[in-house]
Amino acid sequence: MPKYGAHTFLWIDEWTTEKGNQAIAATSEAGFDFIEISLLRPDDFDAAAHKKALADAGIEAAGSLVLPEWAHMPEEPEKAKQFLISALDKLGAVGGTYLGGCTAFALGKFTGDRQLVIDTLGEVAEEAKKRGVTLGVEVVNRYESHLYNTLADLRETILATGAENIVVHADTYHMNIEEEGLYRPLVDCADVLGYMHMSENHRGLLGSGTVNWDEVFRGLVDANYKGPFVVKSFPAVNPELAAAIKLWRPPTQSSEFLAREGLKFLREHAEKHGIGP
Repeated sequence: MPKYGAHTFLWIDEWTTEKGNQAIAATSEAGFDFIEISLLRPDDFDAAAHKKALADAGIEAAGSLVLPEWAHMPEEPEKAKQFLISALDKLGAVGGTYLGGCTAFALGKFTGDRQLVIDTLGEVAEEAKKRGVTLGVEVVNRYESHLYNTLADLRETILATGAENIVVHADTYHMNIEEEGLYRPLVDCADVLGYMHMSENHRGLLGSGTVNWDEVFRGLVDANYKGPFVVKSFPAVNPELAAAIKLWRPPTQSSEFLAREGLKFLREHAEKHGIGP
């Protein structure tokens, strides 16, 4: 049976101790299995408080982040490595076993090539393995990064690292921009596909945009995908985030509505395509 998660920014515009605990409670109340925690500032992350909140809510946690500009991996591999290790430590402290997102680059930086990324990701994967964590790298569109715009691009890098605990972190929003269809890319990276952001072309209500969801789910079935599904909408956006992801028109629906209807949508499609019971 698949696990369903809610992204941080479905609920809050930034992760603080108070807001984070509110998001954890809201995720549980909406019926999700886990929350994807934003670890953009691992040094400020109150692991003890959030571990208790997760236990009280009865849900699990995954982590995601974007490398800061000063730790853009193709330019500053050692700084990127240390930033990721800090995030891995905080994630481990709350029992998380997956760290994904833009773990190989900063958004809006269009410098550097893949070889330093390959070498550094391999080193970070070793640190993640020591902590029992799977490392994901998210594939994003050309307007946010030049390094990995298709799942096939990232698959090459993952295989080049030789690490067994790095996976493709796919996002239907980005796929809808960059891929030649949504079915074949999922099937072709089945051996390294490990995490799915389920997001509409306008970042709002799932099923109300242009993403071909039947094609997505057919691809996941034929890829024998066993990973989680995360509802990723952005009703709560701060100026820094809006600038990074170019989201100038946030959804008008409430967090609760997007969460409830998004989760319902994913469960219905999973059942329709024979995923889970």
